[in-house]
Amino acid sequence: MEGKVSRHHIQQKKEKVIPVAETLDRSSMEEEIKAEFKKNGFSLNNEEEILKKCLTFCIDYKLSPSDLVSSWDVFSLNRGLELTVQSAHMGAFLQQLQNEQRDAIVKKEPGLHFYSNDVTMLLNDEYDDIKEDALYSPAPSQRPETLKTEQFDSAQKTNASIFGSKRSLDSMTPFAQRKNKFVVQFTLNEPTTVDAMKIEEEQGQDNSEDDIIKRVQASKKCSIAITGSQPKPGCRFLYDRIEDKFNFLENRIKKYADSLVESGLFGEPMDPTVASQKSLLAVGMICCEEDGRLKEKPILLQSSVEHSGGQRIRLDLQKLEQFSIFPGQVVGVEGHNPSGHCLIASRIIDHVPFSVSSDENLHPSKKPALDQNVQLVDPSDTAPELSFIIAAGPYTTSDNLMFEPLVELLGYARRKQPQLLILQGPFIDTDHPEIKKGSVNKSYDEMFQLEILGRLQDYVDYMGSSATVLLVPSIRDAHHDFVFPQPRFDLNSPNLKHQIQSISNPGTFTANKVNFACCTVDILKQLSAEEISRNPQGGSKHRLATLSNHVLNQRSFYPLYPPAEGVPLDFSLAPEALQISSIPDILVLPSDLAHFVRVLSLAPKSEGEQEVKCLCVNPGRLARGEGGGFFVEINYKGCPDSATASVIRI
Repeated sequence: MEGKVSRHHIQQKKEKVIPVAETLDRSSMEEEIKAEFKKNGFSLNNEEEILKKCLTFCIDYKLSPSDLVSSWDVFSLNRGLELTVQSAHMGAFLQQLQNEQRDAIVKKEPGLHFYSNDVTMLLNDEYDDIKEDALYSPAPSQRPETLKTEQFDSAQKTNASIFGSKRSLDSMTPFAQRKNKFVVQFTLNEPTTVDAMKIEEEQGQDNSEDDIIKRVQASKKCSIAITGSQPKPGCRFLYDRIEDKFNFLENRIKKYADSLVESGLFGEPMDPTVASQKSLLAVGMICCEEDGRLKEKPILLQSSVEHSGGQRIRLDLQKLEQFSIFPGQVVGVEGHNPSGHCLIASRIIDHVPFSVSSDENLHPSKKPALDQNVQLVDPSDTAPELSFIIAAGPYTTSDNLMFEPLVELLGYARRKQPQLLILQGPFIDTDHPEIKKGSVNKSYDEMFQLEILGRLQDYVDYMGSSATVLLVPSIRDAHHDFVFPQPRFDLNSPNLKHQIQSISNPGTFTANKVNFACCTVDILKQLSAEEISRNPQGGSKHRLATLSNHVLNQRSFYPLYPPAEGVPLDFSLAPEALQISSIPDILVLPSDLAHFVRVLSLAPKSEGEQEVKCLCVNPGRLARGEGGGFFVEINYKGCPDSATASVIRI
């Protein structure tokens, strides 16, 4: 069935349900409900109030007393409740009934996606008043050039029990009652005068309560090339051996030492464990002497097997005015070891200069293959340009699984028409209270298909062929492999459009010749917990920039070792997947730390070259507790320095 859902369509669904509740008078119905509870071993705490609510549920959802009690039985088992029915649980029970009814409707009509849980309204002829809240996508040939869709502030219309004047504001979720919606929290590089005028006009339109989002002419489709997406779906993981761990760490040290020598700025590394009054260069990994957090005393440096047999030496940093180190960091150390027991550092080299990537310098077998379904960029366009939105999960608030923040974000994207929408996990968050309790009544895969992919399918249907959505998984995704590095989502469903794609975690890709690198593990927060530093008075205080620079300087998406608790690092998969072979234009590192957008400057490969620039982005979390979080909107024009970016509250 194509087109919008009509009143006749809803009426047909009503006729298929046997109206058992309407054949009995209210008193006898209450007695039957009471008897069913008793027969199943349940007692009622506040009998009169509970029976009235249950009677209403039976009438609203066309349920028999036995069906109602069966649903309560499932509800109580999922939540681990006692055999006494409490009135305080009736609200959550109502939500389960609504979900069951909605799923039944969607199952019969696979193309139908409701942005509402209010099934009572759908079954009682109130649908016409709010039919725009159930986004039923017409066929491309039937879509007019201008469509009426939900208002910009769409969350108030997508919450269960919030439709029309009949609903009380008391039933609104905390997210729906939030203030300061879509307020810009931070701006990088103010837009030009022309762009600013457009923004002011758009913001003026947003303030109108009767404003309808109109579809504008579609933007040009962006080209997508996946340049790094390891491991592949279906890979064998968590079978790594001690040998894999050893090789991984040893190769990191050796590659760093080779890079220092190849730069021409440093000599050959030496064994730091040998006593010598002469200054030497040692290369190794920062280690803790014992388990626990790194402390300034003692710090150890572990060199490679080639130079010192893998031995560790105590590192003295007292002579250094400035440093920033963490466990697992590979560094070069200039200093001397007069006693043979302690390396006294005079300088720490925490980065190796390297230049921006160039596909022309790659081996033919390693050049990225462009997606055949994606339109190529005009070769005459020398300066890459791209408009995109970045958001990171969770995509629903902690008090429900209604995914209101995601609905709002897609409403914003429909209005702004970005060429690319980058969504990073978690999507089905293992840390969500309802997921932890196991109280959901569908599988995690079903939730992902319905709540995430279903809404994204509606989004690309509305936007047309110009829209592209890229998904990046997270180790907190309940429906996906719990391993890091993490394979991409398997999105090979025949019903899913090719405009919705996925990359691995971490992963790299290019869009309109703009190089991206993404990793959803919260490496910034984990580094901040392990790093120790010393700064001279008046030195740089941009700690978030320092943490981000560690990732690039170490050429690794996850330079921390040992890994933080809860990170399932597989060393057999890590060497290729975690390596950053070249500086990206955009580095996306979602974190629980403060959101930011910042241009990072890295040392050039040789004298005379310009600094290498990278735009680092932490979009924050789209949902924070019961309230809204943040996302980032960026217009990239030519280089990181000229990009305009805004951190926006959802």
